Amino acid sequence: MTDTPLSPGSTIGILGGGQLGRMLAMAAAELGLNCHIYCDEENAPAYEVAAYHTVGAYDDEAALRAFAQSVDVATLEFENVPAAAMAMVSKDAPVFPPPFAVEVSQDRLAEKRFAQELGIGVAPYREVKSLEELEAAVETLGRPGLLKTRRLGYDGKGQVKITDETDLAEAHELVGGVDALYERFIDFRCEVSVVAVRGQDGEMRFYDPSENRHENQILAETRIPARVPDEIVSNATDIARRIVEALDYRGVLCVELFYGGERAPAPLIVNEIAPRVHNSGHWTLDACAVSQFENHIRAVVGWPLGPCTRHANAVMKNLIGDDVKQWLELAREGNAGLHLYGKRHIRPGRKMGHITWLSAMNGEC
Repeated sequence: MTDTPLSPGSTIGILGGGQLGRMLAMAAAELGLNCHIYCDEENAPAYEVAAYHTVGAYDDEAALRAFAQSVDVATLEFENVPAAAMAMVSKDAPVFPPPFAVEVSQDRLAEKRFAQELGIGVAPYREVKSLEELEAAVETLGRPGLLKTRRLGYDGKGQVKITDETDLAEAHELVGGVDALYERFIDFRCEVSVVAVRGQDGEMRFYDPSENRHENQILAETRIPARVPDEIVSNATDIARRIVEALDYRGVLCVELFYGGERAPAPLIVNEIAPRVHNSGHWTLDACAVSQFENHIRAVVGWPLGPCTRHANAVMKNLIGDDVKQWLELAREGNAGLHLYGKRHIRPGRKMGHITWLSAMNGEC
């Protein structure tokens, strides 16, 4: 924990140079703070808006130590930063969020067990270390389901859908034969996510839960407010609170939940925990006085948290792959915020930007 709030002019180190790091650096600059990006890519989007950057591998101890010695505090923009890299940086600079929180979220099995220990529901699952264990898991839980690698999965990566037609040996090979888990599909009405922030003094604040729609296992659209009962909004926020407290968290964290309906045995179950700013919180850039990015910066440097209240309803749409080619048409949209990430190459499934449409809070999105 930082002893005193860092003053303007201080430098924040960010591990990772993607769009989240870019938006964090932009938020920091508005507060008079500098950012130093550390990333293993030559042309990462965050470099363009940061005061400093270092291109280095996440196992380069000398480069990591030099980076850490150049900053006053460090954070990360994606949860798959190796734990060893975080430990190396922590020798010379405070690191937020805490490494334990990142380690839990890096391992899908550990994440589910963590939620269960808190009495929070998760989808039925079985650990899978071999083809034989996959066959047994499918026999026990049934189909359809998802075979997921324990590590390094996001935006549908590291996942194989298991249907009645799926050859299990081929599915096991597709995930590389690594340690995994099999998770039975859940019949749910929608996914809801809660973006929470906790400051150095332990204060917690929460943005209104959002409703998410995915396409090809990638977030396509986020709607705020979520179209769920008030009780579910309250319960989702309470689940996020319990997780943040159990992790002794500092910074922004997102909890994704499945809402199964009011009559479901467990109306809300945790899907994933993301120890970082999150795609489903991008709407806060345009619909709130203080965005998730600014609040994360405030938290890691020890400043008071900003309000999480919103002044508008919002619908945020990701611009994925060729969607970004519509930039000129989208720039003509009224009452909308267009955000492009400066990525040089368009690829299918790659997030290139997003647009958020705003509407009055007493009206419909």
